[in-house]
Amino acid sequence: MTGLSAPWSVVFAGGSVLISERDSARVLEVTAAGTVREAAVIDGVATGGEGGLLGLAVAPAGDALYVYPTGADANRVQRYPLEGEAGAWALGSPTIVIDGLPRAGNHNGGRIAFGPDGALYITTGDAGDPATAQDPGSLAGKILRVTPAGGIPADNPVAGSPVYSLGHRNVQGLAWADDGRLFASEFGQNAFDELNIIEPGANYGWPEFEGAGGAAAGFVDPVQQWPTDAASPSGIAVVGDTLYIANLRGRVLRAVAVDDPSTATEYLAGQYGRLRAVAAAPDGALWIVTNNTDGRGEPAPGDDRIVAIDPTVVSP
Repeated sequence: MTGLSAPWSVVFAGGSVLISERDSARVLEVTAAGTVREAAVIDGVATGGEGGLLGLAVAPAGDALYVYPTGADANRVQRYPLEGEAGAWALGSPTIVIDGLPRAGNHNGGRIAFGPDGALYITTGDAGDPATAQDPGSLAGKILRVTPAGGIPADNPVAGSPVYSLGHRNVQGLAWADDGRLFASEFGQNAFDELNIIEPGANYGWPEFEGAGGAAAGFVDPVQQWPTDAASPSGIAVVGDTLYIANLRGRVLRAVAVDDPSTATEYLAGQYGRLRAVAAAPDGALWIVTNNTDGRGEPAPGDDRIVAIDPTVVSP
């Protein structure tokens, strides 16, 4: 599929595919027949820089779409009932799940995903103020965990707080291995990008540490890191025993064995340009979202696009 404008997230809903476009604030539907239609335009989205319509997630019951848009004053997560049927999805009236998430021209986080426990996980960036990532009272630079309605789960690390982990600069990907481990990809600043395994209540060091080296000070080190000019790890997905990572600046798809997340194999180097997201399709294919029209890439004819590939040809 081609001709997309700065696509950011892709999810599967009842036989169709839903895609967010960051700058147009459109939710597009790709039907089972392969046609593309506009399902909705999200109101109140403030675009510019890295903000706009970012992450999508489908409720476990398949009856609602959760979206992460940037507003004029803050980022937020909203729930929209899915109305109609696959091939003709529409969005009902929204309700706010969580509001007041710090926003800026960059470092807006934006990835949302439901975990195997049924909770909604939300990534926030430091919104250009690194110190907030270490402030447990701030929602910036965190991974948050809430109920589908936006409540605070009773087993969160701190009672009454949505904060699940802290010390993050700008987490861009969330995915769970079959054994329940939560992986997260994170943009560094000038030294290292990271792949982390997330533990409840753990502190991942930013801005005191970038990459490994903080364990002695009580922070959690990444399980793998890369120079920032070779990575910018964005969306991630687990298929079987392999974790796939879409890379923007690195322009590669990395495959990491979940049983040994300290190494990676690179695929598709430079073939499709900047890669924003990767998702496991119900039919077993791996969907890869390019991001060459976001103002930082060099669009080829037909960009941006989604490419479906056989994961067995890109696995270590």
